[in-house]
Amino acid sequence: MTIVPDVHHANVLVVGASQGIGLEFVQQLLQADSVTTVYATYRTAASAVRLLELGDRYPGQLHCLELDITNETQIANCATYLQTQAGQLHLIMNCVGLLHDGTLQPEKSIRQIDPDQLIRYFQINSIGAALLAKHLLPLLRHGDRSIFATLSAKLGSIGDNQLGGWYGYRASKAALNMLMRTVAIEFERKSPKTIVVTLHPGTTDTRLSQPFQMNVPPEKLFSVERTVTQLLAVMADLKDGDSGQFFSWNGDRLPW
Repeated sequence: MTIVPDVHHANVLVVGASQGIGLEFVQQLLQADSVTTVYATYRTAASAVRLLELGDRYPGQLHCLELDITNETQIANCATYLQTQAGQLHLIMNCVGLLHDGTLQPEKSIRQIDPDQLIRYFQINSIGAALLAKHLLPLLRHGDRSIFATLSAKLGSIGDNQLGGWYGYRASKAALNMLMRTVAIEFERKSPKTIVVTLHPGTTDTRLSQPFQMNVPPEKLFSVERTVTQLLAVMADLKDGDSGQFFSWNGDRLPW
């Protein structure tokens, strides 16, 4: 499969590749004939053991970089490194996202809203992607097609929200969609061959979804392998007019 339309020797950056969907993207991209080099970021070495092992197995093809998406200085330094090492990127796949951690849990009621937790949701789920776009734009401005893709979530669709709850996660993903829509409009002028999209992966069997899988029908709970295969197929089929859109795992456009 050609990962990026019309590009047969792609340099790829996967942001948030230490586990789950991001790690599977790395594994599948390493096997793609159209990919030359994969750059993959992780936040801490302790959480990225499998990724770093892959780096040892593919020393010429996979390069692992430490990066905290909430730290703009680190993002800028990463962009400088990539400019020196690669010169250009053909696919940026941002897989970073937060739903819960040791203390933060999605809110069931407005009474549970906490300002600090809202800020953390937005820092990781929204602002980080905009900072990536800000600093990585020069690596996308070349003569080939390129894709800047970010994992969003159907829960970030305002039009689709029928159940309520999960204030911080929903709002931060809705903000992500707006930021990327706006990035797409600016990139149309500054990097016209770049397609900017947000992608809903479906409910995937990862640490992010595990506490909430009880009521998910088996046929709607995807393995990471299936999710990544589906999303790569969606991206391979993108056209110029698709920039700024929000796609589901099956290629359907989702409402804002």
